[in-house]
Amino acid sequence: MLPTTSVNSRTQGNGTLSSRDAARHTAGAKRYKYLRRLLHFRHMDFEFAIWQMLYLFTSPQKVYRNFQYRKQTKDQWARDDPAFLVLLSIWLCVSTLLFGFVVLQMGFVETLKLLLWIVFVDCIGVGLLIATIMWFVTNKYLVKHQGRDYDVEWGYSFDVHLNAFYPLLVILHFIQLFFIKYVVLSDWFIGYFVGNTFWLVAIGYYIYITFLGYNALPFLKNTVVLLYPFAALILLYVLSLALGWNFTAMLYAFYKYRVN
Repeated sequence: MLPTTSVNSRTQGNGTLSSRDAARHTAGAKRYKYLRRLLHFRHMDFEFAIWQMLYLFTSPQKVYRNFQYRKQTKDQWARDDPAFLVLLSIWLCVSTLLFGFVVLQMGFVETLKLLLWIVFVDCIGVGLLIATIMWFVTNKYLVKHQGRDYDVEWGYSFDVHLNAFYPLLVILHFIQLFFIKYVVLSDWFIGYFVGNTFWLVAIGYYIYITFLGYNALPFLKNTVVLLYPFAALILLYVLSLALGWNFTAMLYAFYKYRVN
């Protein structure tokens, strides 16, 4: 059960944070604390990060209830512990190495190039772009009442992206590996049916977990619009099967082109 205490105990008589507490909760102070913990592995809670990764597959609502708890106890929505980011980075590196060596049958240099591309472009670059767009859109159009106390933190938007990206990564870069060589990349209908279904489930997870992330913020309205991309996703899936598009084969060719 979530606690019912609020941050009022840290406020002054006029209902505002004291100057000391306000300084502690600035974006710069939060960022400094987060980066400082990134250099101290002993201060990270990896057990809790693993718990979050498991529940992102089975019950993602429980993960976001913990974000609400953090807001009530630490007065911030975004994570203050980089353990989840560290584990996600490890997952990304391992799955990319397997993808490069096993599926694409690349050499060491080509696999290293692939790893750098996926980490800095697919994950970080695209993640920063999506988080910034979602941060702007939610603050501009979905906030019920404009004000300092009703503001989507950019760090929280990035956390929502990481939460949604993790199941997508596991589905496309790990589970699909067991089917990709002899099923997904075949020229038969079953190949692009299985491969495109992996993409449907992975991107569907991404959309749903993103929706849950912003729906958990009590000061946002009309968050159901974040589920609308499901319609375009299903339409694209049906169209891909009708036209024989194989998204995994396209990605395969693209990565081959990027590292050569």
